[in-house]
Amino acid sequence: MGEVVRILVFVMAFISCNALLDLSGVHQVKGTWMGSTTLPCTYTPSEGFTEQMLSWRMERDYSTSTIFRRDDSGDHILLSRFRDRVSVPEHSPGDASLLIENLEIPDSGHYTCQVIWRSKNNSLITKEVTTTVKVVKVAATKPVIRAGELGLTVPAGARTSLTCVASGGSPPISYRWFRSTPGGKAQLQSSQAELVWDSVRPSDAGKYYCEAENRVGAGAVQQSDAVELMVREPLYEVAFHSTADITRLETDVEVPVRYLQKETNSKTETSNDTFTMKNNGHGSICIRKNPEYENLMNAMESEFEIEKNY
Repeated sequence: MGEVVRILVFVMAFISCNALLDLSGVHQVKGTWMGSTTLPCTYTPSEGFTEQMLSWRMERDYSTSTIFRRDDSGDHILLSRFRDRVSVPEHSPGDASLLIENLEIPDSGHYTCQVIWRSKNNSLITKEVTTTVKVVKVAATKPVIRAGELGLTVPAGARTSLTCVASGGSPPISYRWFRSTPGGKAQLQSSQAELVWDSVRPSDAGKYYCEAENRVGAGAVQQSDAVELMVREPLYEVAFHSTADITRLETDVEVPVRYLQKETNSKTETSNDTFTMKNNGHGSICIRKNPEYENLMNAMESEFEIEKNY
C-alpha cells in the first residue's frame, strides 16, 4: 500500500511539473519585409528543474536546419544568413522567444522552439512548440509632414526644412515634394524625403504636400495632408540717442576756436607758440597766445594808467 502511494505521489508531481513546464507560443506570425518580428516561446520555471538546452529550428522546402542553440557553452547561431539578425533574451528565466530582425522573404517557414530541462535526479523533460512565419511586403502608409525646429512660420533668411515620413511600408520608399499653385497645378520641388531651404525667402511661402510610394502591389501612391509655410520679414532694431549723447558727440567732433589777433606795423601777427584750452560750458575754446603781443599790451596799459593820473 505504501509503495502504491509513493508511486502515485511521484506521478502527480511529474504531471504537475509537466504542466508548469509547458511551452506557450502562437501558431502563425506575419512579418513585414525588412522589418522585425518576435516568435513567442515561454514557460513557467519550476523548482527542481533546470534548463539544459534551448534550440530553434527552421523547416523550409522540406529541409530542416538549426538556427540557434543555447547550452552550457553559451549561445550559438548556426546558420550564417541569420547572424546578427536573431537573438533570445539572456536574463529572463522562462522566456525563450526568438527575435528576427531585417526580415527577408526566404525567412518564411516553420520555426520550432525546443527546450530540454534536467531534474534533480538527472531525468530529462523535452517540450516543443512550432510557429509558422510568413514574410510579406506592405504598401507604404499615408505620410505625415514634420516641420523643422522653427515650425511653419519662419523669418526670411533662416534655414528651415520639411520632412516627409511614412511610418509603415516595406522599403525602399520613395518620396516627392510638391507645391500647390493658384491655378490648381502642383509644382515638383524635390524627390527626397526632406525639403530644405538654406535661406528661405518670402517667395517660398505657400502650401506644400508630399507623396510616398514603394513597389508593393500596384504601387499605390500615398499623399499627405498639405501644410502652409509662412515667411515673415526680419525685425530691424532702431537705436535712439538722447540729447545729452548728441551734445557730447558734437562737442567731441567739432571744437570752435577763437584766435586773438593784433595788427602791428600794418601786419597781422600770428604765433604757433602756445595753445590754452578753455571750457565755456558749451564747447571748448582755443586761445592762441603770443608773448610779444602780451608785452606790448602791458606797456600800452601802463602808459594809459600814467596819462590818466595826470
